[in-house]
Amino acid sequence: MSELVVPLNSADATNADMFGPKAANQAALGQAGLPIPDGFCLSSDAYRMQMKAYGLDKTMAKLPTADVQDARLLANDIRIGFFDNPIRPEILDPLLKAYHSLAERTGAPIVVRSSALVEDREGSSFAGQFESFLGLANEEEFVIAVRACWAALWSVRALRYMGGQEIDPSSTAMALLIQPLIEAVASGGGLSQTGDGGMILSATWGLGEAIAQGEVVPDRYELDADAKIQHIDAGRKTHKMGCHLHGAEHHTAVVAKEKVDEPCLNNDQIVELAGYLKQAEAMIGMAAEIEWARDAAGFKMLQVRPLHMEKSVIPDEIWARHPGIKGHPAGIGWGSGKACVITCECELARVGPGDILVTHVAGPTLSQILPMVSGVVAELGGSTSHLASLARERGIPMVLGVLDATKRIPDGSQVAVDGVAGIVRWIEG
Repeated sequence: MSELVVPLNSADATNADMFGPKAANQAALGQAGLPIPDGFCLSSDAYRMQMKAYGLDKTMAKLPTADVQDARLLANDIRIGFFDNPIRPEILDPLLKAYHSLAERTGAPIVVRSSALVEDREGSSFAGQFESFLGLANEEEFVIAVRACWAALWSVRALRYMGGQEIDPSSTAMALLIQPLIEAVASGGGLSQTGDGGMILSATWGLGEAIAQGEVVPDRYELDADAKIQHIDAGRKTHKMGCHLHGAEHHTAVVAKEKVDEPCLNNDQIVELAGYLKQAEAMIGMAAEIEWARDAAGFKMLQVRPLHMEKSVIPDEIWARHPGIKGHPAGIGWGSGKACVITCECELARVGPGDILVTHVAGPTLSQILPMVSGVVAELGGSTSHLASLARERGIPMVLGVLDATKRIPDGSQVAVDGVAGIVRWIEG
């Protein structure tokens, strides 16, 4: 059996079949000379050992012959089994040794991130479907987070996603990526290709969770294919997420008024980050989406995964004569339909097949209705949010960060969404 725990700077950590694409790509970035945080990986073998030790593998073996109701109960039993049973000593001992070494070495709270063998692959990003735990301050919190990440493979949200991708949960496993929490001045994402042949970077103050969850409108930096800056659109970054004084309290803070629409990156930093993005693209051999953070020491690359993009196509030029507003493109597709304007998730039942959903926050909870809509428009969020990633792989046009969209677009009007150009147009009644 291979080592259950390996340092992130080890060549062994680049084995995606053992440690999952998320951890393996992170390790490969470091091997390629890009800046990444310290850390280590927990092998998918640990997940399998835990299952076998407590008979969860036998429960899983019943799934192929179970009906829908029984399959749900069996999945629930597996998920609860990860929470109820202690981690086996042969796993826990090397895991805690690595945890304490990392905590002592960095002096920072710890982050536990999922790295399932099926995520961060082309066509199945699993963006926002599993779990990550930030700012873990002690051993007890760390151990709970490990078990919760294992259990997340059997959550309703993840199983629904896997069902849509025709992925059998019993055919895969969960590895983990453990790193120190970056004391981020700013964080964000990037797309190495856009529909017009350029690149996009996004940024917000503090940790990147505010972008991932679609809670702010991040800065948008548009560059050409040679990484030359073409346009800077400062976002509306009203709040930031951080870790209070390197402690365990993961908190949200209001951004100072003068910082809300101040760009997070200067021109030199934009060009430097664009260079890392192009290196990441070359490393995986295709268009790439990244996540990054910048602390006092500089940039840290946090994630790279395949990116699906399309060229902009407008099937009916009549739309060019109607009013339009621009936002952050999700990067794929064209769609039109009746606007369904909602201001609260409790109104989601109003959304019908083929509608264009117009809403305030485009958070991951909206992923359940993506298959039924023709497009999504939201006032908050950016091109590298979790929902934007899910929209790209499902071919759903989406434009985020559209100022006052719920007020300007009339409910019931005919709307067109260009998810590549990032433009929303409507026909007023």
